[in-house]
Amino acid sequence: MADLLKELTWRGLIHDVMPGTETLLKEGQIAGYVGFDPTADSLHVGNMVPMMLLVHLQRAGHKPIALVGGATGMVGDPSGKSDERKLLDSDTLNHNVACIKKQLEKFLDFESGKAEIVNNYDWFKEYKFLDFLRDVGKHLTVNYMLAKDSVKNRIETGISFTEFSYQLIQGYDYLHLYRHHGCKLQMGGSDQWGNITSGTELIRRMDGGEAFALTAPLLTKSDGTKFGKSEGGNIWLDPKKTSPYAFYQFWINASDEDVSKLIRIFTLLDEPTILDLESRHSENPASRLIQRTLAHEITLKVHGETGLKDALLATSFFFGEKNAESLLGEWFNEVMRIAPTFSKEKEYFDDKELLDILIDAGVFPSKSEARRMFQSGGLKINYEKPNALETKLEDLIFLENHYLIVQKGKKNFHIIRKI
Repeated sequence: MADLLKELTWRGLIHDVMPGTETLLKEGQIAGYVGFDPTADSLHVGNMVPMMLLVHLQRAGHKPIALVGGATGMVGDPSGKSDERKLLDSDTLNHNVACIKKQLEKFLDFESGKAEIVNNYDWFKEYKFLDFLRDVGKHLTVNYMLAKDSVKNRIETGISFTEFSYQLIQGYDYLHLYRHHGCKLQMGGSDQWGNITSGTELIRRMDGGEAFALTAPLLTKSDGTKFGKSEGGNIWLDPKKTSPYAFYQFWINASDEDVSKLIRIFTLLDEPTILDLESRHSENPASRLIQRTLAHEITLKVHGETGLKDALLATSFFFGEKNAESLLGEWFNEVMRIAPTFSKEKEYFDDKELLDILIDAGVFPSKSEARRMFQSGGLKINYEKPNALETKLEDLIFLENHYLIVQKGKKNFHIIRKI
């Protein structure tokens, strides 16, 4: 068995570890699990931190269990949230669960039972409310539950009984997996510590058993902002929500302050390889060697060779040294398929000014921001600075009579297409 804690430590993936976990991991193969909340039909890059915990667990010779919360998704986890979340209906949850399962299969080896995916709806769907209160609820006191940070942080603003009960339900998940799957380790983000330890407490009180907990730090950028979001919101693993090109760009645009941390967490490159990359990068930071390696590795894993090829194709088009007209050719339409595109019928563009189109296309959230970018010289249309934001669309030259390439700053590109 590989030393899991040593591996996770040098990668920066350890925040809290319950005493005894190291001994457990050295005793032989164990089963460990991570829960994923199916509030959307795709995971996002923030979910990849606990995903990587399962990946490393499996690589160390243990058995990972991915729990998709079909039941807990109906309740909503208050951890790290300031407001109550909208509850989803069962059809939506079932769809989300199926989509998430497909994404997890890209990271974990499920062949011959080497890993498992479970849905907690399977054991909660027949559990009657009064039976649950009698069998489980009496084992955790209200005082114990109120002491958890996920609850304390919501007391002043208000927390419903629905969300208050979440830690009890997640705790029972751990108990169920302990009983039926021999699971003795639960992992997750540091905000899950309270929920996880509620599970270890239930196992101790109800079965006289011993189970353990391990959490990873919550990721933030060097500027203190939340990791995993761009101007357009979450960076999703589903190519329909975040294109392979946009996904690749998210990683390649990582700051030098963040990239060494990110390449340790999100790739399986070993320590000597990463140290060598850092050394070579420091000699020529402008090459962005670590960022390019990071983007390549993760895009390949999530979107496969085809997705990576698309991302590289669009990147070479937008960030190449040539101007737009010289890039037109047989592969132009292929690039347009990949790029983020705003498409409208030609009648839409009649008498429209450039500024209005940029707002409608979502290039800028407001006219004032568009004007600031224009005045600073950061706005280009087909690689040229426009004369004015009031320019009529009919006065602009559409590439191949259909396309405008909009560049916002150095890194953001959008396509406006006239159908």
